[in-house]
Amino acid sequence: MKTICLILISAIASLGFSGRAGQLAVTAVPDRHSLILYDGKTIAPIFVESNADAAVLRAASDLADDFARVTATRPEMEKMISTGQKVHILIGTLGQGQLVDQLAAQGKLAANGISNQWESYILQIVTNTAPGIDRALVIAGSDRRGTIYGIYQLSKMIGVSPWYWWADVPVPKKTWLALSGDPFKQGPPGVKYRGIFLNDEDWGLQPWAKKTFDPQFGNIGPKTYAKVFELMLRLQLNFLWPAMHPGSTSFGAVPENAVLADKFGIVIGSSHCEPMLYNNVHWDEKTRGRWNYALNRDAIHDTWEKTAEAHGQYENVWTLGIRGIHDASMEQPPGDMPGKLRLMTQIFHDQRELLDRHVTKQWGPVAQCFVPYKEVLPIYDAGLKVPDDVTLVWVDDNFGYIRRLSNPMERTRAGGAGVYWHLSYYGFPHSYTWINTTAPALMWEELHKA
Repeated sequence: MKTICLILISAIASLGFSGRAGQLAVTAVPDRHSLILYDGKTIAPIFVESNADAAVLRAASDLADDFARVTATRPEMEKMISTGQKVHILIGTLGQGQLVDQLAAQGKLAANGISNQWESYILQIVTNTAPGIDRALVIAGSDRRGTIYGIYQLSKMIGVSPWYWWADVPVPKKTWLALSGDPFKQGPPGVKYRGIFLNDEDWGLQPWAKKTFDPQFGNIGPKTYAKVFELMLRLQLNFLWPAMHPGSTSFGAVPENAVLADKFGIVIGSSHCEPMLYNNVHWDEKTRGRWNYALNRDAIHDTWEKTAEAHGQYENVWTLGIRGIHDASMEQPPGDMPGKLRLMTQIFHDQRELLDRHVTKQWGPVAQCFVPYKEVLPIYDAGLKVPDDVTLVWVDDNFGYIRRLSNPMERTRAGGAGVYWHLSYYGFPHSYTWINTTAPALMWEELHKA
């Protein structure tokens, strides 16, 4: 069952995971049981299994940088285990890494409850790890993001906040680093896809990227997304709806963006008015006809097919259905509500046929969602049949109150459900761009309902 939670960039929050007492942690006073990662002079090297996903290798490099932030010493990134160093940090993904699989098979690594799960990981001190290695801190994930979350868990343990860059949280300097305790395990998260929507970005993120952070690109581009992606992973988020206002460069218009998301291991989706990962705000009606599927099917379908071909190799969540351009209502087909039902049903069929032909199954069944935002909810309530494997993403009323939640029948759907929820609202006639008018108590109540 898939679940989705999306919140605005102004409200990035960790769906963090607190460890139980006795779990692995940095020790205040090291003893003979502690694993010394840094003794003031020598720091343990980092070994990553050679067949690790590129996203894991990139995160491991961040870990080395984090050690340098804390100790002023950057550990070596090894391609082969150094037998001259008796303590290592070993990183691998279960089912892909020879060494971590061997340790699990020997019973040295407590991988039970982690293996074959979604985004799960373990950090454990293992003795007699391999020839020449007396002890090691092993970070093993169930998949690429599980391993990445384990890597960043160690970064937090040694004192690097996920907000070290975006909020300039100071990193405390340390003259030694030691770990002790039982294995630190994190099982699969309760919400499968957790992320943010870079929305109303023209009032903050877009001009900052354009004028300050990336003036060479002149907009929100790969350099800015790289910083967003890193923060998301450090907060154990995995899902992004990219910036999509008229002043922003469309995510899909820059091929490097999708490559970068894959390099980080971030899942890309698109908002309620961007079907099939296509941002229609740049649709030119003068040359391509109206954004009306009933009257201009071929042009719109061709665009969706090109998008599916361009992004089908990556891990995405594909938004189904249709609305008007940007945030407008769907153009009226013949027959009003009966016509809307017929048209939306046809659109589902056409979109899913494109996904079946062009999207890889490398990441499992193709993840899809339907977002009944604003005027779309009455269409759903009128009897629209959403395919069972498509996630229903319920939406609030723009002021923090969720309009609908799954009824008992909907809770049995294979696609599950999710939430698209606003912390602030920008739009006529009420705009609260710079003021968070949604009370934290309301946030707690509504999200716990969901």
